[in-house]
Amino acid sequence: MSSPAHRRLAVARIIRGRPVSTQEELLAALRRAGFRATQATLSRDLARLGARRVSRPGGGTFYELGDDVAGDGAPSLASIATSVTANGSLVVVRTSPGSAPAVARAIDLLRLPQVLGTIAGDDTIFVAPAREGRARALAAELAGLLGAGGAGPARPHRTGGADQAAATRSHSALERATQSSMARPAK
Repeated sequence: MSSPAHRRLAVARIIRGRPVSTQEELLAALRRAGFRATQATLSRDLARLGARRVSRPGGGTFYELGDDVAGDGAPSLASIATSVTANGSLVVVRTSPGSAPAVARAIDLLRLPQVLGTIAGDDTIFVAPAREGRARALAAELAGLLGAGGAGPARPHRTGGADQAAATRSHSALERATQSSMARPAK
């Protein structure tokens, strides 16, 4: 089953992907994406996302989200973390210039048992897995949390069941930690 946070992320992706005029249209798109929701649940999700209806130039309305919304008002990590790759022993996270220290700090604050530690430069983070031979699995988990893919552009990572709920909690914590880390002045 999907968590409310994953459903809200799907709603945000749908709204950003194409003009959606009605909740019925949005519910149908959610069903096609594998999510089930009632109209009341969708209304609450739209309110939580801060979605608003805007007028089309030619008439009618559609739903819109602000550019900085990632589901909870935090800047989207997918716009900060651009890729996550791994070799047999190390994970490398690439970020927008100047963002690596904040993202590394956010990863550290999560205290993931799979992470031994991080080292951040300006736009690159080295993440050491806690266990030998687990770099690729850790890279996949971090890609999901950060909304970044392999060597290409940022893309979402899907998990299921209990792993999905844990990933959702970690993603939300990572978004909050990154936002607070980026708000602090450099020492």
